[in-house]
Amino acid sequence: MKKALFLDRDGVINLDKDDGSFTYKVEDFIILDDVVEGLRLAKLKGFMLIVITNQSGIGRGIYNHADVAAVHHKLENSLSAEQVYLDAIYYCPHHPSSSNCICRKPDSVMVEKAIARFNIDPKQSIFVGDKERDIVCARKAGIENVYHIKTNSSLSQIIHAIETL
Repeated sequence: MKKALFLDRDGVINLDKDDGSFTYKVEDFIILDDVVEGLRLAKLKGFMLIVITNQSGIGRGIYNHADVAAVHHKLENSLSAEQVYLDAIYYCPHHPSSSNCICRKPDSVMVEKAIARFNIDPKQSIFVGDKERDIVCARKAGIENVYHIKTNSSLSQIIHAIETL
């Protein structure tokens, strides 16, 4: 079985705005310090790299799937310029006020889909999130190595943990 590093997007990979607004414009998408280094190290240690993100702005009508695709394209291009490649990105477009879905974190369907698709061992995998819903999602999916970091903080703690594996 494979192992994966699951990461929330906003506030973990990219700068999450303090004002509660959404990051859906390419020009507003800023990758945080240590992300490239952390992802590169995880790859070298044999981890798949999988992003798991709620994008409720779609369900609210603030932005659309094309906006998310453009931001994810920027993310993948920025990483590939550094020779770092994501294995998958899963996102939930729903908002609780407009849809009763089971994919939105804190539910674990996005993680479970990745586990099934890539034959991932949740016991060897890691999940990094900045919200309680990320932690609940990871635990529901059976991931034991869960890191709850401060929004927009460094991945240095996770880098250290990966180095020791």
